[in-house]
Amino acid sequence: MSIQQISDISFYQSVERYFDHAAQIVQEKNKTTLSPGLLQQIKVCNSVYKMHFPVKIDGQVQVIEAYRVQHSHHKTPCKGGIRYSEAVDQDEVMALAALMTYKCAIMDVPFGGAKGGIKISPRKFTPESLERITRRYATELIKKNFIGPAIDVPAPDYGTGSREMAWILDTYVTFNPDNIDAYGCVTGKPVTQGGVRGRTEATGLGVYYGTREFCSDEKDMAALGLSRGIDGKTVVVQGLGNVGYHSAKYFQQAGARLIALAEYEGAIYDPTEKGFDVDDVMRHRKETGSILNYPGAKNIEKSADALELPCDILIPAALERVIHSGNASRIQAKIIAEAANGPITPEADDVLLKKGIVIIPDVYLNAGGVTVSYFEWIKNLSHIRFGRMDKRYHEYSNRNLVNAVESLTGKALSTGEVTQLVRGAEESDIVYSGLEESMIGAFAGVRDAWKRYDSCHDLRTAAFVVAIEKVANAYLELGIFP
Repeated sequence: MSIQQISDISFYQSVERYFDHAAQIVQEKNKTTLSPGLLQQIKVCNSVYKMHFPVKIDGQVQVIEAYRVQHSHHKTPCKGGIRYSEAVDQDEVMALAALMTYKCAIMDVPFGGAKGGIKISPRKFTPESLERITRRYATELIKKNFIGPAIDVPAPDYGTGSREMAWILDTYVTFNPDNIDAYGCVTGKPVTQGGVRGRTEATGLGVYYGTREFCSDEKDMAALGLSRGIDGKTVVVQGLGNVGYHSAKYFQQAGARLIALAEYEGAIYDPTEKGFDVDDVMRHRKETGSILNYPGAKNIEKSADALELPCDILIPAALERVIHSGNASRIQAKIIAEAANGPITPEADDVLLKKGIVIIPDVYLNAGGVTVSYFEWIKNLSHIRFGRMDKRYHEYSNRNLVNAVESLTGKALSTGEVTQLVRGAEESDIVYSGLEESMIGAFAGVRDAWKRYDSCHDLRTAAFVVAIEKVANAYLELGIFP
């Protein structure tokens, strides 16, 4: 099925459509302070850099197409990942950059949105060739001042990881040896190179925290015919990459039943609905090359068909536009948790909302990655890991408290209890705590807009309203230069 069949408008146009709807609501409430010109400034991409550069691969010159888009400079640096995919184009990168601006605003992360992409399939290149391409791309960004800890801070995305970020870091440091904050030029780095513990699982953990927050409201869940909480809910996860796998893992730990898992080779369904162990499924895939033929599972030939299974929570965690006008009417989930960027087209969005399905939008739900990237950036600028200064202090304080309790009660705690009570926070503990607080606080703001504005009939519109209000306030408070 072509893009034209999936949606009448492009990915970027769909983001603009959501923006326009929310902007109308915001402007109606703020007619005296918000001009159409200011809303237009919030909407447009501030800088779009399309580049072509040559790289020698196996003795032959290949011309590589790449992009870096800075959507908003209302706060700097800009922030956004870099993806490697043959599907990368300007429209996609602009859409993702715009979503990053709104994510950061919703999460109170002080960045403008950005995104980058290189139009390649990483599977077709050796690690050595990928390193050449990555370093040349970083060099192009450096030449045009499109990267730097105070300018624009890339991160991993589809097709990239900590390895590529380390290459970018090394390239930047090579050209900027006197920049003491150079390690803040990119996030998602290996921990040994200034990365932060907890970054790998951050987006998936954020998906869990955000969905849990929605599911904690008794009235909202009762309206869907569901009980409060995650425990016992049936869950379908499409995509077992970094985001999908960690989302599945945290939902499983919370007592959810993973009744279906889907990957590009197909999907598996548990007819008993007791749920899969995601780690065991991944072990099977590693051994056999596929999730199919997992013991006790029913194979589903077409991965997309798993999206249509009846379930409480559907988590599309792979590609854009997997739920569209062609299959929206057959979706049977009660809640869709958008772990991927743009998994639902606007046409499908309308159909799903009419069916009473609640969509927890990507612009909020998958913001865990950029939130923890913010923590990594802070760590790089402060030049010290989280917990180093106070971990032992808290351990000693907690030990004194335990000793006092034992002395007053005359009862000794077990070794395990003492260990648990006195331990100081590790870096990952602090990162998880910060992420949880951020997701809870952000959802409270989105839910408030959802309930406060009569025109906010869904969480996506509410999230865009929150984002627009925050970016607009930044412009109004700082003014327009000159």
